Amino acid sequence: MANTPTTDALALRDMASSFDAQRGRLPVLGDAHRSPEPTAVCRLIADLGELTTQLSDEVLTRATAPDRAPHSHEVITAFASAVEPAGEAVTALGAVNHQLAVLAQTEPSHDHPWVREARESAVHVIEDALATANNALHDAATWLHAASTTLSPPSVRLRAALSRSHTTASTTPPPAPAKTASATAGLPASVRGR
Repeated sequence: MANTPTTDALALRDMASSFDAQRGRLPVLGDAHRSPEPTAVCRLIADLGELTTQLSDEVLTRATAPDRAPHSHEVITAFASAVEPAGEAVTALGAVNHQLAVLAQTEPSHDHPWVREARESAVHVIEDALATANNALHDAATWLHAASTTLSPPSVRLRAALSRSHTTASTTPPPAPAKTASATAGLPASVRGR
């Protein structure tokens, strides 16, 4: 089956939407409903691993096709360009999991001054890593959306919906971590300490 600009644009849009969805699942410090939990972070890493495999499959399928369409190079480049930020997001989430493990391990002695400093440092690493993952997933989705639009501009109806969602997204900053006396206040009770 030959890929047309329209079918490839749809494939790029679907992949971009998948990255947007993963970005929407990222934990948020200070949000009781989206606080970082090791199991949720592991699921995100696994899902991003699957998306990365899908990206590679899209590149491989097109790169090895005997009857490549004239626009295939742009599509291959778009899918390949999303692999790097996907990897960055996985690496960042790996750092989150590592620091959550540090917090869980140091919970019993959280009152000791050196442990308190280590726990505060872990929280800062988690904040930075979540920001890195957010930016990386945003980059992957943005590049894929841009490539799909280049191949096959969206309908007037879709453009209107996208402009509304981009306007809402750009005017609504992500929630800031809650400022509290404890550096671990935004974390689940299992790693926060008593």
